[in-house]
Amino acid sequence: MRKLFRYLTSFKGPIALVIGLVFIQSMAELYLPTLMAKIIDTGVIKHDIPFILRIGGMMLLVAFAGTICSVSASYFSAKVAMSFGKMLRSKVFTHAEGFSLLEFGQIGTASLITRTTNDITQIQVVVNMILRMMISAPLMAIGGVIMAVSVNPGLSSVIVISAPLLLTGIAFVIWRGIPLFKKVQIRLDAVNRVLREGLTGVRVIRSFNRIHYEKNRFRKANANLRDTTIKVNKLIAVLMPFMMLVMNFTTIAIVWFGAIKIDAGNMMVGDLMAFLQYAMQIMFSMVMLSMMFILIPRASASASRINEVLAIKPSIEEKPANHESRMAGTIEFKDVSFHYPGAEKPALRNLSFTARPGEVTAIIGGTGSGKSTLLKLIPRFYEPSSGSILINGVPASDYPLEVLRNKIGLVPQKAVLFTGTVKENIRFGNERATDEEIVHAAKVAQAFDFISAMNDGFDSLISQGGTNVSGGQKQRLSIARAIVRKPEIYLFDDSFSALDFKTDANLRKALKKETGDSTVLIVAQRVSTVKDADRIIVLDDGNVMGIGTHEELLRMNATYQEIVKSQLSEEEIA
Repeated sequence: MRKLFRYLTSFKGPIALVIGLVFIQSMAELYLPTLMAKIIDTGVIKHDIPFILRIGGMMLLVAFAGTICSVSASYFSAKVAMSFGKMLRSKVFTHAEGFSLLEFGQIGTASLITRTTNDITQIQVVVNMILRMMISAPLMAIGGVIMAVSVNPGLSSVIVISAPLLLTGIAFVIWRGIPLFKKVQIRLDAVNRVLREGLTGVRVIRSFNRIHYEKNRFRKANANLRDTTIKVNKLIAVLMPFMMLVMNFTTIAIVWFGAIKIDAGNMMVGDLMAFLQYAMQIMFSMVMLSMMFILIPRASASASRINEVLAIKPSIEEKPANHESRMAGTIEFKDVSFHYPGAEKPALRNLSFTARPGEVTAIIGGTGSGKSTLLKLIPRFYEPSSGSILINGVPASDYPLEVLRNKIGLVPQKAVLFTGTVKENIRFGNERATDEEIVHAAKVAQAFDFISAMNDGFDSLISQGGTNVSGGQKQRLSIARAIVRKPEIYLFDDSFSALDFKTDANLRKALKKETGDSTVLIVAQRVSTVKDADRIIVLDDGNVMGIGTHEELLRMNATYQEIVKSQLSEEEIA
């Protein structure tokens, strides 16, 4: 946790104020038993009412000052803890935004969500407790010991015996608790993962009648979390009765030996009462520390998980702008190969081609041939294992990511929509787009008709994940989002698969006019989608089997001929 606590330096002022307030509060609490002893030994025994009122009034003032300091310290410590949590969430989210797809795959989305929410909440709670208890408890313990010894050194031997017993119990809980708290967070990750998959994939689960299977899967993950949490709570449950037992026996011993001293005339009744309160303050401070040490192991596990995220260095390195940001749109692959981590063989091997503005380059091939991987290398979602990708003659890695990606309009294989209106989803591609530009983009994407048919038109709400529109409608909205961006490079990753042939043809015809000056790369399964392209790249198992026009490949490329024969009739081929 020390690595994360360095961020607390931003809150030096409020932390210093909390420390000061807690110090005053602790001194006030330590002073009250002394005043009470004076009231008993002088005021009560001698029946001195004015003395009782005077000292009693002083006690009220001291208690009031301590209360004000306690409330103020609680307010500022909570403010620091919440602000610290906000800063950590911002840092984790911002850092994760710079991850490539490789880093996201390593950690997992469910785990990232847990670390950004639950783990940081655990740290917030501990920071709040540390500012209040980790300062107050030692002050109360040390101050209590000093005051108790000053009242009666002989009785202090009782505290010397009981305090190590309490510390031993606390140390045992810490030793056994840290591994269990780490397991709790891992089990929570698993519950989040199963829950997320069950909710996002509910349509598939129902269509395959796998509801009972998913229920059992969730029940198992939930039971694992429950069992581990119960183990932790059992450990904590043992500690509290043990501490209360020690405290009660300490009280009995103090009263017992104190009564003997009073009977022998070596101690006043008020001093015994004061000593008893100081002993309770010492014990209670240890109880507060034990509460801290119960929370610290879990927060420590959470902190290590957050540090894991912050310590990951994104594989995609950001570079300063040292080239002209304007890109004409020419894309050149030079002997590019790519290998997924842990994969047995490369996803792409020795790929070389050039795509120019005003041209359409299509990529076709079977499932797993590397088509989508090729597109992901252009915006630098992944880095090539070897070779280089040039944008306008400059290596893509030399451009700042923002400059590079601002020139690209990507329509992913799986259309992704966000919660909001249709207009907001299209404007996601260009936040400065006018309403006229949004309507134009929708018309080009063949989305205008179905948008107009919706109850509120472009102001109609899209539910989370776009579940209230069809697959084809999602694809067309995604295409409109790319069009409104007016990029120099269009990347269509199998973006027409959910469209019927008529809509596909109309869309390609409209796109040809819209993207006339841009570089267009299309990944597609249908031959009808790619046959009019200026250049077709045929991939098979990561290898380039041929590059050429539809007519050239149809004459000379066996792989392309097989694809065409599997989709078109003899008449259509002719």
